[in-house]
Amino acid sequence: MDYDVDVAVVGAGTAGLSALSEVRKVTDNFVLINGGELGTTCARVGCMPSKVMIQTANDFFRRLDLPKRGIRGQDQLHIDGQDVLNHLRQLRDGFVQGVMEHFVEPARDKLLVGYAEFLEPSRLKVGSDQVRAKAIIVATGTRPRILDQWKPFETHIWTYEDVFEQPELPESVGIIGLGAIGIELGQALQRMGVAVTGFDILERIGGLTDPEVSERTLDVFSKEISIHLGVGVDMEQKGSQVRMMAGNIDVTVDKILVSAGGIPNTDTLHMDRLGVTLDQNGVPPFDRETMQVGDLPIFIAGDVNGYRPVLHEASHEGKVAGYNAVHSPVVRFERKPVLSIAFCEPNICSVGARWDELQDANPAVGRGQFKGGRSKIMGKETGMIAVYADAENGRLLGAEMAGPEAEHLAHLLAWSIQADRTVFDLLESPFYHPTIEETLEGALKDAAKHVQGEAAGKRLMLGFQNK
Repeated sequence: MDYDVDVAVVGAGTAGLSALSEVRKVTDNFVLINGGELGTTCARVGCMPSKVMIQTANDFFRRLDLPKRGIRGQDQLHIDGQDVLNHLRQLRDGFVQGVMEHFVEPARDKLLVGYAEFLEPSRLKVGSDQVRAKAIIVATGTRPRILDQWKPFETHIWTYEDVFEQPELPESVGIIGLGAIGIELGQALQRMGVAVTGFDILERIGGLTDPEVSERTLDVFSKEISIHLGVGVDMEQKGSQVRMMAGNIDVTVDKILVSAGGIPNTDTLHMDRLGVTLDQNGVPPFDRETMQVGDLPIFIAGDVNGYRPVLHEASHEGKVAGYNAVHSPVVRFERKPVLSIAFCEPNICSVGARWDELQDANPAVGRGQFKGGRSKIMGKETGMIAVYADAENGRLLGAEMAGPEAEHLAHLLAWSIQADRTVFDLLESPFYHPTIEETLEGALKDAAKHVQGEAAGKRLMLGFQNK
């Protein structure tokens, strides 16, 4: 069958459905094309089910802190792996159902099931169907990266797409890749009684780049998980298990969780037929503020473009792509500050510019440790926050941190960066006692001491000594 539409949206994940919400404001002459499972990565295998597992693991782990608080009986608690995973899937299915009811079902009569490929910039093929569109939005997402040398062990390998479908928890897991997903799931599994060994070719975990924050963070997590950084991993079959070797590390595990990034789902799209140069992942050049590919009536949004592969960014990009697909001329939309959160304990967060982007500019740096006060009361005196500001005027530029409830500090700082606020502006705001925010207050005061421009005079008003 042939379709002649205003817009074709390829991919029904977060970015595609967000794009569709904008398209539908202008036209109902569209098609939604999807070749994989419906329900979004976040709801099915990502943000939501992982947080269910993390919450369960943290609740169970908290029992170890109870005796010193006079709470007895913790020895009677145990993990039932089957029940944990059944509970997780029950909640997961509810999240997916919500996505289906609110976003997919209203467009069901416009849904084409199948994998699209470009025939030319304005024409797609989906199975035996062809779609001609005035504008096309590519939002096909990614899939987990499995290197060729790992494929002989695929029967033992999990990715984030597999881990929540298991009938039971294994006794041991090796993790390759300790970014946000690897460190979140690794800690959760360890806290539920699984012996976890983590490996990463990088020297730091959780995407951190600040040396001091990274060192303190690694120290915290190494107390729970056996972590080995800056090493590649060799593997061999050992009976029903897999032997993992890296340097002088030799461990045998039941399963391997691979968390080594994603591969854009572009290989079946034949984007080479667009007449533009593609990068090594098959992704065309695009404008990050309009999402447009060159001057073509094509827009690319969400994880597939590899720019900022997190849900709120995919939603933003989808809305921009959807708006520009049905309006002319295209409109530029300002990007929000970078906000990255790993929901482990302590939370690992990055906001705005990271240290590796700023170090050559010699920013004013303020640091604070999560010690005493509310952190002590909570029994979570772990981690550090580093705040980066312009050394001439004190304008906030970014932050890296690992700390209890740091997700909330990260949001506060992201909003402040977007509003072009300075460390002095924040210090003029109230900080309640006792709160986690007081650690941020200390870091801001530390940063303010290193501001050298005209704004440095503000230190006197706020009780600082001129350096």
